[in-house]
Amino acid sequence: YVCSTWGNNHFKTFDGDIYQFPGICEYNFASDCRESYKEFSIHIQRGLNSHNHPEIQYILITIKDFTVYLRPKLAVVDGRIVKTPYYSSVLLIESNDIYTKVYAKLGLILIWNQEDALMVELDSKFNNHTCGLCGDYNGVPIYNEFINGDASYNSITYGNLQKISKPNTKCEDPDETQALPSCDEHRDECESLLTSSAFADCRLRLNLEMYIQACMQDKCACSGNEDSFCLCSTVSEYSRQCSHAGGRPSEWRTWDFC
Repeated sequence: YVCSTWGNNHFKTFDGDIYQFPGICEYNFASDCRESYKEFSIHIQRGLNSHNHPEIQYILITIKDFTVYLRPKLAVVDGRIVKTPYYSSVLLIESNDIYTKVYAKLGLILIWNQEDALMVELDSKFNNHTCGLCGDYNGVPIYNEFINGDASYNSITYGNLQKISKPNTKCEDPDETQALPSCDEHRDECESLLTSSAFADCRLRLNLEMYIQACMQDKCACSGNEDSFCLCSTVSEYSRQCSHAGGRPSEWRTWDFC
């Protein structure tokens, strides 16, 4: 099972909910939340890059007693900069120009494109034991993330709850009353992008509607300023998730698109 975040602040939980959360603090992305001994935690911090697009600035991973700090093209283990591939008894870190990958023996794989997109795959032994932006991994969408007992949360409230409180850092919580715009005028365009023949092998493997909605939100957010980030990040994610689910998307990028 995979949890991911990409593009314009989109998140997909282990249980399959897709939501948007634009926070720029440090957040618990996914952690083992059993009371006694936590086997791992993953924190992320987002910010805006020079083109004013959200990007993951760093990822902080603890596994057993190891701490790994990742920035683009930089890996630090227990406070020491390491060359990749880096091996230890507990984990392997690989990186190239495009991806950084971490494989941990306890059943975790993390893949980051060193920009906006992060994917974490977790062994099913952590079912029902996780917390953070990726949710509780109980197999049931919505419950315990956006509906908890009698309380229901919107995605901004839920995201704000995952903030790691650090003394002397100043970062504003996004406003919980923000209404997301309705982006229906972009539906046709997004639908035709994601149902192009390149993705024929993906239709039955993924929930297409969720990616159409995410693409529509991207279009709205970029209102007319159509650069490749706005157009391509959700299509890229759809393609990655399709491959991950065993599908074979064919080459969808063209010289004038993405």
